[in-house]
Amino acid sequence: MIFAKASIRNPLATVITLTLASTPLMAQAGQSVEERLAALEAKLAEVEPKATGLEGFSFNTYARSGLLLNGDLQSAPGGPYLTPAGSVGGAVGRLGNEPDTYLEAILNYKQVAENGTKSHYRLMIADSTTSSNDWTAGDGALNVRQAYVEFSNLASFSGIFEDSSIWAGKRFDRDNFDIHWLDSDFVFLAGLGAGIYDVRFTENVKSNFSLYGRSFLEFPSDPQDQNITSDTDNLILTANNYFGNFQWMINAMKAQNNDQRVVGGVQQAAETGIHTMLAYHGDSFFGVSEGNFKVAVMHGQGLGAEAKSIGADGDLNEDAVSTRVGVYGTTYLSENWRLAPAILAETSEDRYIKGDEYQWLTFNARLANEITSNFEMQYEASWQTMDITPLGYSGRSAVDGDYSRFTVAPTFKPQVGGFWNRPEIRVFASYSTWDDELDTYASGDALGVDSDFASGQWTFGTQMEIWF
Repeated sequence: MIFAKASIRNPLATVITLTLASTPLMAQAGQSVEERLAALEAKLAEVEPKATGLEGFSFNTYARSGLLLNGDLQSAPGGPYLTPAGSVGGAVGRLGNEPDTYLEAILNYKQVAENGTKSHYRLMIADSTTSSNDWTAGDGALNVRQAYVEFSNLASFSGIFEDSSIWAGKRFDRDNFDIHWLDSDFVFLAGLGAGIYDVRFTENVKSNFSLYGRSFLEFPSDPQDQNITSDTDNLILTANNYFGNFQWMINAMKAQNNDQRVVGGVQQAAETGIHTMLAYHGDSFFGVSEGNFKVAVMHGQGLGAEAKSIGADGDLNEDAVSTRVGVYGTTYLSENWRLAPAILAETSEDRYIKGDEYQWLTFNARLANEITSNFEMQYEASWQTMDITPLGYSGRSAVDGDYSRFTVAPTFKPQVGGFWNRPEIRVFASYSTWDDELDTYASGDALGVDSDFASGQWTFGTQMEIWF
């Protein structure tokens, strides 16, 4: 028997190698053991998944899971969108305010062709549930949220397209960005389509162009007969332009025959829309200290009046107009204290029914004190004011009032340092209060479920959050 050196990189390959090294066929092949082993090792290297980030399989995730309880030790309503303003995107602080399990499992496979062109296939599977049970297939929301292919470093591209990448499939736009503390994107562009990124005109000027499709399914199209329904696709043509730290995004959309949709008993839904955003991505904390900040102004009309989830709302009135402002920043106040304030506000009118009005404003601040290398205290205060006149849309009533929340959350993590380090394990206590009038906005909503909650209530819980 001939013994070979176990130089292969995994145990299975070592077993195969030793087996071949002890087989008489080795001598019949006219090759030495070392030559056959070298050939086998090279072959295994070709098929062995790599974890370099440039080729092979990789895995990413975002996940959170927590328990939110009221003073009676029962599940409490929660979520950043639990207020009346939340029905039109008015988020409040999320710390100590999430009763769900939400996860994204992101599978990637990357290849590099002989000519240097890179390809990236991504599959994202997501699930969401508020059940505390271990088996939630019956009430979960398992879904494929992304499935696309992107090519970059294309060998045959030159000129302004030299640094460009192209993609097609179902995806989130690469350049979406959010206010994490509110669980709200500034803009969220997603759907089924294709596009090209990083068409570079000069060193500091570049553009992205894309076409996304979203579906408006099974909507009433006859005011006299609600059983007559139609469906349509909303097509969104996007130009996303960068001038140094400035970003100017414009979206034009059309949903053929969406004006046949019945909203509020009449056919006044929009068939077209326009949406634009001007943003600045700062590399300091508003120029006064180290950190970062982002500020954006969004404006939309018709189908573009949904300022965040671009092209996702088919009920918007043909005369709908909205303007939204978002801003946040992060900085260290001292060696162990860090701060992240945020503001999000919107005003809109003729949104769903001619004459309606939606106005809301949220202030939020996340503060953290890093005590040891594995432990910190987190605090969050959130205040929202709103004045909403829906004119009966979707059975909703007019409300005018304020909502406030304060949370204390002892937090453990592998390594403190910055707002973006994860994973975290938190325990928390939150106090919430709001004006009684907000209970009447919609029957059975989070604030109207329990009238005792309106006078203020403590909630308690625990949560994990992770991303990589």
